[in-house]
Amino acid sequence: MAGIFKAYDVRGVYPSQIDEEIVRKIGLAFRHILDDEDLANGPRVVVSRDMRSHSEPLSEALIDGLLTGGLDVVDIGLATTPMNYFAVGHLGTAGGIQVTASHNPAEYNGCKFSRSDARPVSGDHGIPLLEKKVEAGELEAAATPGSLTREEVFEAYGQRMLGFLRRPEGARRLKVVVDAANGMGTLYRPLLEQTGVELIPLFFELDGTFPNHEANPLKLENLETLAAEVRSSGADLGISFDGDADRAAFVDETGEPVGSDLVTALIAGELLGRDPGRHVLYDLRSSRAVGEYIEECGGVPVRERVGHSFMKATLREKEGIFGGELAGHYYFRDAYHADSSLLAVIEVLNLLWSHGKSLSEVVVPLLRYAKSPEINFEVEDKTGKMDELAARYPDGTSDRLDGITIQYPDWWFNVRPSNTEPFLRLVLEASTPELLAERRGELEGILGTPV
Repeated sequence: MAGIFKAYDVRGVYPSQIDEEIVRKIGLAFRHILDDEDLANGPRVVVSRDMRSHSEPLSEALIDGLLTGGLDVVDIGLATTPMNYFAVGHLGTAGGIQVTASHNPAEYNGCKFSRSDARPVSGDHGIPLLEKKVEAGELEAAATPGSLTREEVFEAYGQRMLGFLRRPEGARRLKVVVDAANGMGTLYRPLLEQTGVELIPLFFELDGTFPNHEANPLKLENLETLAAEVRSSGADLGISFDGDADRAAFVDETGEPVGSDLVTALIAGELLGRDPGRHVLYDLRSSRAVGEYIEECGGVPVRERVGHSFMKATLREKEGIFGGELAGHYYFRDAYHADSSLLAVIEVLNLLWSHGKSLSEVVVPLLRYAKSPEINFEVEDKTGKMDELAARYPDGTSDRLDGITIQYPDWWFNVRPSNTEPFLRLVLEASTPELLAERRGELEGILGTPV
């Protein structure tokens, strides 16, 4: 069981690290993280799963644990993680659990959790409490077991998502390549077709062994087939979903990947055009151009630390309209403040229709700086290394919102410990490519060799 309880979810190799017995215990323990607000509409929990072969037995074990613990279960079957969030909000349940290992390789599995209204399970009363209860064995059965029902939410979900489509009368039919990576984005095919685009599907067969490529669009090698198909077909854009379809990555009509931070800015501009003056969140790894563009579009930019629980909580607190992360998560007020890759796709389509330009053309105004990708370093003393950076750059403006960020007028960097892997992660940006290369070399001299 060691190591499967992560910052945001539970995840491990099946069956050596996570199996039916452990997941059943997680189901039994889940009632302990629900409070009176969650339970106001009754002790119901939505359960769904991805396409991995072991997700079905794990889902059955999870349901057994939840029922034994006295919670009622609404099983919606195969679903994307955003569909699980939607079901929690739409059905007014106390929470939800998706059995998935997201973008991880085929041998992994796990659980993603939410509370009522699709709020994240976070803080000491969240996953650490689950871990404590499971490890201590404090898992007594309820006097009265819960009941199981099965519901279909796809039609309601589709109606909700397509309700945001703003295709003008007589608009050009866009040609769009979509790579589902054999993951849960496969379920979105009929909805993508109903947007009115000419869909060119890649790997739209559910297969938890991921026979074509890893379902992680953050890795550029996983976008190569998509980019090649966009170029050869003359498509207007390409879209890649991850394994549980809570993230989306975009490539333009030339096959060039568009940074998720820049997509955040573009979607923000589209939403602020309809609802100006709202707060928009972006994670602190994003280009300076993102905050600048949000202001230019009449919004209030909010820089936030990395992680869905922080983004969702701040989005609610600020009554914001939208937020995005560099990892390809996009959070919408109108999707229960949760991630919705499909809504991000719809808003990018709306953007292209409203501007009448190519994706590469609408991105150009945001290409203001030279920026690095996220660079990983294996560092034993992470805190000590961040303190060393603070001492090395004492004249910069620094903060510790997430790791350490140090800013100068013409460049900045962030170094933070990964929440999921044993790394320090570096992102830096500068006014010119030459300055970026110089500062990157400087920082690698301090942090070591990238891995």
